[in-house]
Amino acid sequence: MNPWNVRNLSRRAFAVAGLASAALLVGCGKKEEAPAAAKAASAPAPAPALKAAWVYIGPVGDAGWTFAHDQGRKAVEAEFGDKLKTTFVEKVSYADGERVIRDLASQGNKLIFATSFGYMDAMLKVAGEFPDVKFEHATGYKTAANMRVYDSRFYHDAYVSGIIAGGMTKTNTLGFVASFPIPEVLRNINAFTLGAQSVNPKIRTRVVWVSTWFDPEKEGAAAQELINKGADVLLQNTDSTAVLQTAEKNGKYAFGWDSDMSSFAPKAHLASNIVDWGPYYKKAVKEVMDGTWKGEQRTIWGKPEGTNDVIKMNEVIPEATRKKAQETLDGIKSGAIDPFTGPVVDNAGKERLPKGEKASQEWKDKVDFYVKGVEGKVPAGK
Repeated sequence: MNPWNVRNLSRRAFAVAGLASAALLVGCGKKEEAPAAAKAASAPAPAPALKAAWVYIGPVGDAGWTFAHDQGRKAVEAEFGDKLKTTFVEKVSYADGERVIRDLASQGNKLIFATSFGYMDAMLKVAGEFPDVKFEHATGYKTAANMRVYDSRFYHDAYVSGIIAGGMTKTNTLGFVASFPIPEVLRNINAFTLGAQSVNPKIRTRVVWVSTWFDPEKEGAAAQELINKGADVLLQNTDSTAVLQTAEKNGKYAFGWDSDMSSFAPKAHLASNIVDWGPYYKKAVKEVMDGTWKGEQRTIWGKPEGTNDVIKMNEVIPEATRKKAQETLDGIKSGAIDPFTGPVVDNAGKERLPKGEKASQEWKDKVDFYVKGVEGKVPAGK
């Protein structure tokens, strides 16, 4: 027989057998069931969690700046739960910032916070390489379509602490341990001095620069130097508890900075200047999630927005001084008081802000001088 006919006969045989089987199933009252997946539409898969990362200049246990930022990160985790997955890298030097930020973007993080001034240019560069990632830089001033800046008005706290210091000093000499000569730090030195002078015109402030944000040994040595030169109330713009602890060892007074440091040196602790980053971090994450996040912006919050505060005022502070400090806090919160209201005169006698005039943000961004009463010259640097 022709092979073609054999193949056709085989096909027909299989077809007949198939029809017979189908008839048999029908006769028995059975029918094929559709797969469960075809019966009902599959439940929509949950949206993947937003991945967000934080870059820290110091260790999360510094009890100061980095600790405060990490508390903010934890507040965000608590707020958004499974919708958010966070990570952080601590103790990142400025020299290593670009590599770390790029690596975090490459890992799929869609929102990255760099929490120190010196990461600014590194973050701006990486932002240009990852247009689909949102970048947030703390305390800087450069922005891009996918990068923005957030900051806090620390000088609100410093001014109120100055009032307390002015009412507590016996030597009329205050000490300030400073990190880098940038406007942020200079504003705090000046606000501290102006606050003190508002209750004690005889005040003078001595400054020691340590060229680091976190180095307990250097911070402690700087505090000791200031005490040796007559300072009996100290403030710092650095990240550890060393200044406060050094003050206690010497029977002097100091303040907590960035977070509540009252437990580290309770006898020396006059009050803590705190910053709460949680509200801003929640705002930023929510905006990414709902698609309303916008770059090219700069957000600066302070006491009115609940970001800054002075807490845990020590009972050794005279009642009149405590009352003045609290009234000033309330005035700053309401907007009635701005620490930088003229006249502001530098320590060379030059008027920097006319009487009655409130400083603009542009003015504050360019502070590069000491006010009258601060000794020495501002060191060169950025």
